[in-house]
Amino acid sequence: MNEFRDRQGKRMSAGCSPSYDNDKSVLAFRGIPISELKNHGILQALTTEANEWEPRVVSTEVVRAQEEWEAVDTIQPETGSQANSEQPGQLISFSEALQYFQTVDLSSFKKRIQPTIRRTGLAALRHYLFGPPKLHQGLREERDLVLTIAQCGLDSQDPVHGRVLQTIYKKLTGSKFDCALHGDHWEDLGFQGANPATDLRGAGFLALLHLLYLVMDSKTLLMAQEIFRLSRHHIQQFPFCLMSVNITHIAIQALREECLSRECNRQQKVIPVVNSFYAATFLHLAHVWRTQRKTISDSSFVLKDLEVLAKKSPRRLLKTLELYLARVSKGQASLLGAQKCCGPEAPPFKDLTFTGKSDLQPHSS
Repeated sequence: MNEFRDRQGKRMSAGCSPSYDNDKSVLAFRGIPISELKNHGILQALTTEANEWEPRVVSTEVVRAQEEWEAVDTIQPETGSQANSEQPGQLISFSEALQYFQTVDLSSFKKRIQPTIRRTGLAALRHYLFGPPKLHQGLREERDLVLTIAQCGLDSQDPVHGRVLQTIYKKLTGSKFDCALHGDHWEDLGFQGANPATDLRGAGFLALLHLLYLVMDSKTLLMAQEIFRLSRHHIQQFPFCLMSVNITHIAIQALREECLSRECNRQQKVIPVVNSFYAATFLHLAHVWRTQRKTISDSSFVLKDLEVLAKKSPRRLLKTLELYLARVSKGQASLLGAQKCCGPEAPPFKDLTFTGKSDLQPHSS
């Protein structure tokens, strides 16, 4: 404990509560906030002249302590857009997250992509004669960006990656508070484990961007919340986020197989088409799951059929999504209809082994 001497030479401790009675007033150390010590002169009384007593030698520890105290007033909180943009407590929009990937160096990931699948023999001839048109030259860079993002993994040390995860969690659960980037709470959202990164195989960070698009677009947020509630049905439960990853994988394959080229050429865009295709495919899955009373044991079969339909009739799915969103805007549509998800809430998927398309087929197949 630090000790000091008063002018009579008596020892006193910094943890005690002496008082000065010379001016008929009591100034007690105890109960005074630290921020007020400097204003009341207590710190100076302990380190400099007090009642005509002057130390002969000022120790280096005292000098350093006084310099550190004086520096307190000069410390300012970090301000500016850069500091605020990296705070995990702030929601992030899809456009902001996409802009991040448009500006960061992805050259190492871009080397891994295969923009289109390789066909040989009769398959190549049939595709040339009867297949969909090739993607316009001016859209191929945008397509390659989508496929490159699908090669990126989740980096929990990256502030943008963390904000994407936080935003998805808050929008789906309604929470106003941050959560840990690793933990059992991610199983409640439909990941298989405590670390979401382990479930992104076959889709990469594009799977998280698709979830972000779904929850941050005002037109699809209601749909996302309804599908999430359906995924927690006490009988028809399924892992919401893992199912979403599988649908992103279907979208990647459809893009590589040029199933979306016609629509991309028509709209002169790639990313919005891929986003809408993902949402439309998820909508169709939810419709089939609810109306046909599917359960987790049906997941592999549902996903296989879904991929065939999505690649064969992408325009039909997109039109269905367009009509659904138009009805939602008028308050007429509901995925769950009168059958609201009642009964006990589904437990987390801790003991389920979910086999989906992203497990069955590698990304490069």
